[in-house]
Amino acid sequence: MRQIEAAYNGSWVCQSQNYFKTRGIFYGGNPLAHPKAVILVQLSSAALFTVILRILFNPLGESGFFSQMIVGILLGPSIWGGQNALRNAIFPLRSVYVSQTFSYIGCMFFLFLVGVRTDLSMIKKSGKKAVVIGFLTFILPLCLNLIMAALVIKNSSKVDEAMVPSLEKSIYYIAACQALNSFYVVVCLLTDLKLLNSELGRLATSSSLVSGMCSWVTAILFFTINTNAIKGSNKQDSLLYMYLSMGSLIILVVYILRPITLWMVKQMTKEKSVKEDHIFGVCLMVLSCGFFGEAIGQHMMLGPMMLGVAVPDGPPLGSALVAKLESYVSAILLPSYFVLSGSIVNVSTIRWKTVCVVESLALSAFTGKLLATMLPAIYFKMPLGDALCLGLIMTAQGITDVLMIQHAFSLKLISVEAYTVMSISMVLITGITTPIIKVLYNPSKRYASHKVRRTIQHTRADAELRMMACIYTEDQTPSIINLLELSNPTSRNPICFYVVHLLELTGRSAPLLVTHHPGKTQYSHYSEHIVNAFRLYEQQYRGILVVNLFTAVSPFATMHDEICSLAIDKRVAMVITPFHRQRAAHGAMDDQLPGRQVRSVNCNILHNAPCSVGILVDRGTGTISSSSLCRIGVIFVQGPDDREALAYALRMADHPNVRLTLVRIIDSNNKATNSTTCQSDHLDNEIINEFRIAMVGKKYHTYREEGVSDSVGTVGVIRSVENSFDLILVGRRHDKDSPLFLGLTEWNEFPELGFMGDMLASSDSNCHVSVLIVQQQTFANELRGKDKFLSKDSSVILDMPRNTGKVWPMIS
Repeated sequence: MRQIEAAYNGSWVCQSQNYFKTRGIFYGGNPLAHPKAVILVQLSSAALFTVILRILFNPLGESGFFSQMIVGILLGPSIWGGQNALRNAIFPLRSVYVSQTFSYIGCMFFLFLVGVRTDLSMIKKSGKKAVVIGFLTFILPLCLNLIMAALVIKNSSKVDEAMVPSLEKSIYYIAACQALNSFYVVVCLLTDLKLLNSELGRLATSSSLVSGMCSWVTAILFFTINTNAIKGSNKQDSLLYMYLSMGSLIILVVYILRPITLWMVKQMTKEKSVKEDHIFGVCLMVLSCGFFGEAIGQHMMLGPMMLGVAVPDGPPLGSALVAKLESYVSAILLPSYFVLSGSIVNVSTIRWKTVCVVESLALSAFTGKLLATMLPAIYFKMPLGDALCLGLIMTAQGITDVLMIQHAFSLKLISVEAYTVMSISMVLITGITTPIIKVLYNPSKRYASHKVRRTIQHTRADAELRMMACIYTEDQTPSIINLLELSNPTSRNPICFYVVHLLELTGRSAPLLVTHHPGKTQYSHYSEHIVNAFRLYEQQYRGILVVNLFTAVSPFATMHDEICSLAIDKRVAMVITPFHRQRAAHGAMDDQLPGRQVRSVNCNILHNAPCSVGILVDRGTGTISSSSLCRIGVIFVQGPDDREALAYALRMADHPNVRLTLVRIIDSNNKATNSTTCQSDHLDNEIINEFRIAMVGKKYHTYREEGVSDSVGTVGVIRSVENSFDLILVGRRHDKDSPLFLGLTEWNEFPELGFMGDMLASSDSNCHVSVLIVQQQTFANELRGKDKFLSKDSSVILDMPRNTGKVWPMIS
């Protein structure tokens, strides 16, 4: 252990020098005796074990930091011992300096990317609640821990056995390190738990940014003072010089390097591309800032972190940097940093008294953060359960905490023993609290409405209809506008339409929702054409149609939270989202979108939406012109989804250029007699009669019934009408035990579309018209969690290949 500590502190210099290039195993050479092979094995093993543990711990709800720390400890001397032959071969002492170089470079670029994702403007946008929680989460644990450290020292002097001298010397440093917070640690935890877009996640993000900035300023001042004291300079004004040098670093970043990055952004916007020269220039800035920080006596991470904050977050530059660097830095280089940190951890050095003192401080900091979060949250009328989850989130610890205690160890402010206990404490707290948060907090409970019907069927005919459409690419704009035109906005039936342009979150930590007002420029480069198209269409229906446009920047995993929250706030009756396959130039349906991610979003919307949902399969049909009629067909079997589809079609039927045909498939066996089925049949008949009454005297609208006895007959009816219209509306859910659908579950390629939707949209379908699959709002006390087509893990369903060879039941 002394050798490891000496190597880490730079006082161990005696090492044998081998040939730089190995002769190879066929000539009796040992690859692990040479530095190149050793560093490759170290990087590979650290990355591999980290991935394996993440796969094992993810189902338990653990964060990525937990897996990384476990790998570091498992590969350290605590498990293998100081003289283990295998560990000494893979992690020899002579490789420490090379390993440190790679791990610190990885950590430096990682913290730079942390800064790139940080949006300081969120502090201005944070509400009173976030500012109060953030500040209290910083000040209360710090004061509580310092008081606790003073009491421990005072009480230890009264007992017979005195405190360990090294622990008594470092107890205030331990207390301070455990009490500080980090913005990025909280964001990483929320991302792992898929809570980034939730109401609780937004509050935690804003609060942690306030407490994190206070913590980082305190840590910088604290380490600057102690660095000056440790170096023991004879110059009285050396501390002043260090602060002046740090000020010069800030000036360099803010007034020289930031303007250069802003110029890069302008160039990228003009050329609509990111040049490699720009990426190279920024990487050179990162290395230069790291060197400058070391030169003035600061930690090499300080300069890159400041530069990252100064770089404009989001697209185009921030997103490009994250896309280019993150995978290599986070997956390959960063795990080696945790292995390096774990090499210091040695359980054999721990004494029971040290454990008691350090863990009491850890418990004090944890309690202080929990109370500092929960008390103001409860004061602001937050439910107790949500306040507890928020408090647990704000107690999260991560890589920045490891970096802080490691820097304190390198400055000899804390001992190996204290470092070991603090590291294990981080693992235990993170490992316990993270699964608790996952179990306690369910963001979808906010979407579960018990009283309010938000459907088209239950919207009064003379009331404003509120709808929302999701768009991933500007190519989807015409199909949404066509559907809006078919919805028939009139002075008697006005429409308030919300359009959300969905973008994947890259280059920043916190999700973003931009409201497009005239003159607003943020993210206009990506949404400009969409905004202009809907603004022009809105002008044609001034007074009877209102279009509100948004851009939502969010991870695909939590994008549905953004949509569902907006649907609740705007009280919409239906959310329309595009199918993950789009019509290609040759007419076939291909995955032109990021298919698996978009499909996952659609499945999550279907599970959690607080209103009705429509999935639009666009094949370029369904347009309206003054010279021809748009033929719309509704295939009606039974159930609430079919009723919702027909209710939407009834609104379309009032358009003068729409021809509506209702095809009702009836079970000729007529064996359903239970009360639930009878009630559903009664509601079905009511809306069918409403259609018949409304269509009296309108020659373009027709109604016909088709009697079938089994699934073969159902398939036959659908095949006979699938190309007879320009747009087909069908319900999504039907009774799988009904003889009309018996056996069709075995043929589903896209379960999220239901039986009929899948039949019309699958890759081997002969249908060439657009299809809208409708699901009526599902209540929490009805079918939520009992969906016949989607499971909780439906977001990981893999697409079947186009040439599946799937055959529908043959018609005899």
